[in-house]
Amino acid sequence: MTRMLKSCLPIVALASAAAASAAPVNYRIDPAHTFPSFEADHMGISVWRGKFNRSSGQVVLDRDAGSGTVTIEIDAASIDFGHDALNAWARGKDFLEAKKYPKARYTGRLETFVDGRPTQAVGELRLHGVTRPVTLTIGHFKCVPHPLSKRELCGADATATIRRDEFRLDAGKDYGFRMDVDLRIQVEAVAER
Repeated sequence: MTRMLKSCLPIVALASAAAASAAPVNYRIDPAHTFPSFEADHMGISVWRGKFNRSSGQVVLDRDAGSGTVTIEIDAASIDFGHDALNAWARGKDFLEAKKYPKARYTGRLETFVDGRPTQAVGELRLHGVTRPVTLTIGHFKCVPHPLSKRELCGADATATIRRDEFRLDAGKDYGFRMDVDLRIQVEAVAER
């Protein structure tokens, strides 16, 4: 028994050293490849789609431990429906009030890892001065070496459904607009040096 223990000690020491050397990796959100987008009802007649053109943030990922965090800030004034008049209205006092609430912010924990990949982010969305819990389902997650910088590049597609009236964004509710908004978020992030 003692001989077996002695022969196992080097293996345990190596495993401990490997675990100690594994560390979380910080990734910076690439604003040129990250666009939180959404789909919202228009009186039950059609679905309007839009996105936010400016966002920033950070992801911390520890694949070995199956943990991580994500923080994304969205510039509310960058809302874009592809319709100038609607964009101006959405930024204004009757909806996002972008001057008063210039940023939306999502913070969450990466959870439920499968083969080193997170399948959800559990966190909170602060929008229009209101903070509510939001869980994002991560349907796709992949990391590859960036072809130019050679640093690790990770990308994901995440989805969730929120009720906009829970964020005091209830315009059109009296006219029969559904309050459900489907979020469709594409994100890419590059490992920091």
